[in-house]
Amino acid sequence: MSSEVTTRPEAPAGAGGRGEGRGVGALLRDAVRRNSRQYGMLFALGLIVVLFQVWTGGDLLLPRNVSNLVLQNSYILILAIGMMIVIIAGHIDLSVGSLTALVGAVAAVLMVQQQIPWPAAVAITLLMGAAAGALQGFFIAYIGIPSFIVTLAGMLLFRGLTEIVLDGQTMGPFPSGLQKAANGFLPEVGPQTNYHNLTLLLGLVLVVFVIVQEVRDRRRQREFSLQEVPPALFALKLAALVAVILIATLLLASYKGAPVVLLILAVLLVGFGYVMRNAVAGRHVYAIGGNLGAAKLSGVKDKRVTFAVFLNMGMLAALAGLVFAARFNAASPKAGINFELEAIAAAFIGGASMSGGVGTVLGAIIGGLVLGVLNNGMNLVGVGTDWQQVIKGLVLLAAVGFDVWNKRRVGG
Repeated sequence: MSSEVTTRPEAPAGAGGRGEGRGVGALLRDAVRRNSRQYGMLFALGLIVVLFQVWTGGDLLLPRNVSNLVLQNSYILILAIGMMIVIIAGHIDLSVGSLTALVGAVAAVLMVQQQIPWPAAVAITLLMGAAAGALQGFFIAYIGIPSFIVTLAGMLLFRGLTEIVLDGQTMGPFPSGLQKAANGFLPEVGPQTNYHNLTLLLGLVLVVFVIVQEVRDRRRQREFSLQEVPPALFALKLAALVAVILIATLLLASYKGAPVVLLILAVLLVGFGYVMRNAVAGRHVYAIGGNLGAAKLSGVKDKRVTFAVFLNMGMLAALAGLVFAARFNAASPKAGINFELEAIAAAFIGGASMSGGVGTVLGAIIGGLVLGVLNNGMNLVGVGTDWQQVIKGLVLLAAVGFDVWNKRRVGG
């Protein structure tokens, strides 16, 4: 009898995470340790929201302010998605702020001076942004110049071209159709209620999508004998996600509904999130950022991947430039200043690593929201812009410091 007990193979620790041979507490600790950065940023975002909600007397989560929060940070969130991918690949892009300004300037010339229909002008400027990103990607990937130098030169070049195109003047206004895309809300449909019906419907669809996706990911982990979180923690995570989505939906539906730009962000988040998690192209980006030598030996075409990463960043910078210019209804030579720093900070706060190979698209959104809530909350309580810069700098330093500490702890 004893021999049967001693010779019976023990279930591996990662076999579906079902807990054979391991306690729930150990599995819970492992799950938190593996996702400490992501959970930490989510916890920090929740803590900041609660803090400013109390500090502002409830003004932070007023429906109108929540809508303004989305509109005010939309272009930074768009840039943060692209910047996260660039950093995952082991590079940096300092030119995105200047490129957003240049795109806004060219868009103003096309729409205001040349009277080109705004959909055609949008297509032209998006292609221009992609071309600018591709040009930088060519020098980085195929010529071998470090991305810091290339994009620093691009920052100066694009800023100078913006001044030349606008002749130092502000130009506007933009067509109403483009303004609605950047500042507008979804139309009201259905019977008259106290809420925006279309926003409620989209919120419910998003809840179903999140539940299905989380269950599918958990099933995939079980099929491949990967370690999964305990059922209690999974249920808690799912409940928290659903609660956040429903609260945000009700807040937006209580005002004018979901902003159009929020749908653009949702499409980018889902699309790039899928590519980075499931597509071969996304895995190649992680591979060249995590270990370039090993990626080359595995057959990854690193130059082609780097070129595509910067082309994509250029197109997203162009999209952000259009959103920013349309939101303020004018193109300005001073537009986009420090946007690259905001996007880089959002990426690192959201879980990126200086060494590359680490980070998620969702993390970029979380990092951008942390900065956005900080900005909005400090404005509501009357904190000066000088102290706002100090506080955001400390938050960034704390986030990167936590990343370094976490790596040393895991290595130890």
